[in-house]
Amino acid sequence: MPLRVVVLISGTGTLLQALLDAQAEGRLDAQVVAVGSDRPDIAGLQRAAAAGVPTFVHPLAKGADRAVWDSELADLVGEYRPELVVSAGFMKLFGAAFLDRFGDCTINTHPALLPAFPGMHAVADALAHGVETTGATVFRVDAGIDSGEILAAEPVPVLPGDDVETLHERIKLVERRLLVDTVNQLSRGRS
Repeated sequence: MPLRVVVLISGTGTLLQALLDAQAEGRLDAQVVAVGSDRPDIAGLQRAAAAGVPTFVHPLAKGADRAVWDSELADLVGEYRPELVVSAGFMKLFGAAFLDRFGDCTINTHPALLPAFPGMHAVADALAHGVETTGATVFRVDAGIDSGEILAAEPVPVLPGDDVETLHERIKLVERRLLVDTVNQLSRGRS
């Protein structure tokens, strides 16, 4: 049986699309069984629907109890019995209830070579620091910010004239491939 994967997204879903494309082409040793989002009406949900993958939306309302939201998210994800949860551009941090249930099987990607440049502005931070190389990382999610066990990483050179957009686009190409490769490695390594 292929590894059961739930993907969580907040935007356009290009990382999700990399998984869906690899699955459709027989290059993914896993099956995306559901896609969840914290935002309705986003392109990533349309990508999932086009691939015939069930979706759910669980927004975090302003002023809502974050712990309740987190517990409800864990319940929604749990309905699909995932063996792996992929945070693919999901712009929310996971709380204790989610991590208690899925922390050992949740991975995320990051557009930098962690532990350098954690947080939401990694590409801009790399440029601001004048580094010659940045990269992409896939890691296990923990209670910190981009601080979990690194599963895969690959450098991406910073080219003269790069801005946030041009550098980020090159990083995304690596990030998508690393994500597919990491999902495959995790699937092959399970008992």
